Amino acid sequence: MGDIIAWLVLGLIAGALAKLFYPGHQGGGIFATIGLGILGALLGGYLGQVLFHSGSAAAASVGAFSLGSIVFSVLGAMLLIFLWGLLTRNAV
Repeated sequence: MGDIIAWLVLGLIAGALAKLFYPGHQGGGIFATIGLGILGALLGGYLGQVLFHSGSAAAASVGAFSLGSIVFSVLGAMLLIFLWGLLTRNAV
C-alpha cells in the first residue's frame, strides 16, 4: 500500500513540475497530471538508466524519492506532455 501512495505522490510532484516548466497550455486536470507524472517517472527512469546507466534514474522507475529520481520523472513527464500535445493538436 505504501508503494502505491509513493507512486501517486511522486507522480503528482513530477506531473505538476512538468506542467510548470513546460511552456504553453496543456489540457487535463489533477488526474491527468498524476497519470502523466507516473508514466513520466517510468519513461524517464527507463531512458535515463539506458542512456546514462544512472542509479537515480533507476530510482525514478521504482518510485524512490531523491533529487535525481524527481528530475528524471519530470523530464519523462515533459516528454509525455509534448507527445500528448502532438496527438491532441492533430485530433482537433
